[in-house]
Amino acid sequence: MSEFDIEKERAWYIVQSIPGLEAAAKRNIERRIVTMGMEDYIFNVLIPEKTKIEKKKNGETKEVKEKIYPGYVFVDMIVTDDSWFIVRNTPMVTGFLGSSGGGAKPIPLENDEIIPILKECGITLEIEAKFKVGDVVDVISGTFVGQEATVESIDIENQTVVVLVDFFGRSTPNTLRFDEIKAKK
Repeated sequence: MSEFDIEKERAWYIVQSIPGLEAAAKRNIERRIVTMGMEDYIFNVLIPEKTKIEKKKNGETKEVKEKIYPGYVFVDMIVTDDSWFIVRNTPMVTGFLGSSGGGAKPIPLENDEIIPILKECGITLEIEAKFKVGDVVDVISGTFVGQEATVESIDIENQTVVVLVDFFGRSTPNTLRFDEIKAKK
């Protein structure tokens, strides 16, 4: 079993494409998903675009789609040896952003990085919290790392949670991202 088989986490990755050929890269990835039977590992392929209004010389206006990140395609996938190989060896794809080559595993985008990009494209991402108000959780990042906290409120849209941390005998509220806490088992 390789290091890629151990990581079964679904996440968004940035794939570099030949500039100007992002749509061809996206089409090629989507075709390979189907022909190689990777529907259970590669879920979405996105070229982030926003619509802007341009004014023509004659005074008319028209809507134009503009690429937010030219030369890049975003892929929602679970990285395994096979899924990684299929995407990076797709025609018009030059590699994964954050992968230094030589078999190096690509680095996924954090939720707080991809959510604003998806929102700008008009896509909402529903991420389910693995805890509820009143649950005791472990803080795994930030100032209070290693401490237990009680969930006071959850903000699904912003992927944040307010927790109460015992600090010198007082319950202190602290706002953390979902990925900074872990539900107790």
